[in-house]
Amino acid sequence: MTKYAFDDERRALIAMWETGDGCLARTVAVLPSFVDREGALRLAASLTTLSHMAWWTYTHPASAVESIEPNSEGWRRQGEREAFVEVLDHLRKPYLPDEQGYLVQSLVRVEEAAHRVGRASHAIGDQELTDAVVADVQQELAAVEQAELGDFSGRARQAVQLSRADASPLQVNAAHDYLNAHPLWSSKLFEEVDPTAAAVAAAHWLLAAAEIVSEVSGVSPAAVVMEADNIEALAVETPTLVLERLIVGESPRRVVVDLVAGAMAAAEGKLSDPDGLVDAIEQARAQAEQYGPGDEELLAGLMPRVTPLDPARPAQDLLEDLLDGIRGCWLLYRSHAELGDEVDLDNEAADEEIDEEFFAAVREEADAKRDRLL
Repeated sequence: MTKYAFDDERRALIAMWETGDGCLARTVAVLPSFVDREGALRLAASLTTLSHMAWWTYTHPASAVESIEPNSEGWRRQGEREAFVEVLDHLRKPYLPDEQGYLVQSLVRVEEAAHRVGRASHAIGDQELTDAVVADVQQELAAVEQAELGDFSGRARQAVQLSRADASPLQVNAAHDYLNAHPLWSSKLFEEVDPTAAAVAAAHWLLAAAEIVSEVSGVSPAAVVMEADNIEALAVETPTLVLERLIVGESPRRVVVDLVAGAMAAAEGKLSDPDGLVDAIEQARAQAEQYGPGDEELLAGLMPRVTPLDPARPAQDLLEDLLDGIRGCWLLYRSHAELGDEVDLDNEAADEEIDEEFFAAVREEADAKRDRLL
């Protein structure tokens, strides 16, 4: 999302957004000399809220829930997104208090946020400033629409810093191509692709890598990352969880979207699977009683997390863990691969040949089973 601030020295209203590789900023307008700090800060804060509400429709699309029937969550999300068409009008003609001081407020958050920007601008009373604000908001809304289409160029690039409870097929395919070029890691996965979509592709590649290294090592695909953790410290819990779910037939998209959406719910103070959490807590208590009755520290260590992901950045966290899992598969393959009759893992040429062998096999496996991404 875009954050707005007031530069007190230049008396300028500033817009700033993340790009995945640092922040960009632009001057929206230089405020007239009669505008006080309080009015300027109120305008900046209301614009930040509007941006947050607009990007919420991107991270929480109606397509991520099952129903758009009236009064459902999907219906509410769709209403928020449809409110875009009226935003610019609300900026110029906001709801204002009537003669008795009563104020009409909208239950649609995008709409109400637009009215608040309009009221802050109206209180200042400068047409040139209002025009500049309207122009900037128009660019912000266009960036959201652009990101929805999978185009992260320009201002829409801020979407790479957001976790979305859905994955664009176009973005998944782009991430798949980046992994095909660089199976272990590519900065483009973090700078040019929606992180949820990138995680979907990474989950597919992790399973491909696990299946290849399983054949060489004799370790089950679900356990390869745990085994590789003995070679180098890795993120184990999340890649293993993803592998277990993929192996029983869930699609990469279903697994990733479920994990990301669950973490997003946790960030909002909600539980996506309360019954599952209750069961996990009971299991932790039973295990603690078995191995250390009365040991509060052991019990605390066994207690499940509400989500295995960082609620503040779940999609990026998941992507990083999945790439760590792929790296673990590579490490385990290296430790078991045979090259001719003898293996000299200290030999650089031998290492390169083993690596190319692994990458080629994983590429072939990932391509052969690409239908898992559909």
